[in-house]
Amino acid sequence: MPTGPIVIVGAGQAGGWAAKTLRGEGYAGTLILIGDERHPPYERPPLSKAVLLGEAAPESTHLFGSDVFDGLDVDFRAGARVVAIDRVGKSVQLGSGELIAYDKLVLATGGRARTLPMDNLTGDRVFTLRTLEDSAAIGAAFETAQTALVLGGGWIGLEIAAAARARGVGVTLIEVAHRLCHRAAPTALSDWLLWLHRNQGVDVRLGESVARVARSAGGMTAKLGSGEDVAADMIVVGAGLAASDELARTAGLACDDGVLTDPCGRTDDPGIFACGDVAVFDVPGAGRPMRLESWANAQNQAIACAKAVLGRDAAYDEIPWFWSDQYGRNIQILGLPPADAAPVRRGPSDDAPFSLLWLAGDRLTAAVAVDSANDIKVAKRLMARGVAVDADRLADPEVSLRKLL
Repeated sequence: MPTGPIVIVGAGQAGGWAAKTLRGEGYAGTLILIGDERHPPYERPPLSKAVLLGEAAPESTHLFGSDVFDGLDVDFRAGARVVAIDRVGKSVQLGSGELIAYDKLVLATGGRARTLPMDNLTGDRVFTLRTLEDSAAIGAAFETAQTALVLGGGWIGLEIAAAARARGVGVTLIEVAHRLCHRAAPTALSDWLLWLHRNQGVDVRLGESVARVARSAGGMTAKLGSGEDVAADMIVVGAGLAASDELARTAGLACDDGVLTDPCGRTDDPGIFACGDVAVFDVPGAGRPMRLESWANAQNQAIACAKAVLGRDAAYDEIPWFWSDQYGRNIQILGLPPADAAPVRRGPSDDAPFSLLWLAGDRLTAAVAVDSANDIKVAKRLMARGVAVDADRLADPEVSLRKLL
């Protein structure tokens, strides 16, 4: 177990869970948590869902109650930014110039919302979503906007579009790819998402781009690659997440769109670890190292990472899991569904609960469930146990998945 200070850079979900786990595992030394936001650790999924819809207070996102967080006895440096890591001297430097020594260092720096290199895509009426302040600003803009232009058809773009429609705002959504969520969703789910959003009145444009944006007193106008002009009162850029790995790269750690780690967050420096959105590791079922941007990974990898920091036996082989809420529909993805392989479907109708299940031979490898949370719970057990299953029985809604265990 480390005898000197442990410093965690990044006070989001991964950083918060790393701190809590370190204390829970018995580390009683100096624990310093540094975050560039002025909030205690909080989780981000509600920012594009309940918080944006005005259904939950911003404080509801906090990971821990104030009594729990205070009980961790953490030296919490809110609103502070680390600008450099000295690996030889084992210290980090804050923007103020202060040096903070570490025995072990955990990088939980996450990422930042990508922007597009285009004139007029900054300033008022143009938004990205990553922080509590971002969510509040978009929600306030919904109060007066009649129309919104969403650039990006990934999960954030789709959730923002759903929230805008719930607030009575008309939406045009532009996606350069030829299907929605093309990086993270299989084709069958992309097709359903397209049906869902168009059915809710979103004008979805696939295979389209924005050539330029112009401002006027009345709003914004985007010139599309097709030549069409689209006017809107506000624009939200949902172009994905860029890994905040600059500190690690400048310090000479191995990086590739994120910090290269093993599944438990160990880097090529035995004194430095990384976890959450910034970590690149061998994800089960991926066949290659990748970042895993999900609520579950931010929590569970941070827990495993904290144990590794303390020199404990640690393993992290969780099946990837992701969820989204849109228009009152709950979407869950377990594993990494192949993009174009045909799934087994349970449930015949798009407007009712259904599940999509992927097999390799007679083994379940991935699942998507819409309003079918129990199917995901059972699918996880089937996958973890490697149970042989029959495709016809999977497809029969009269056969409970539990009977296949």
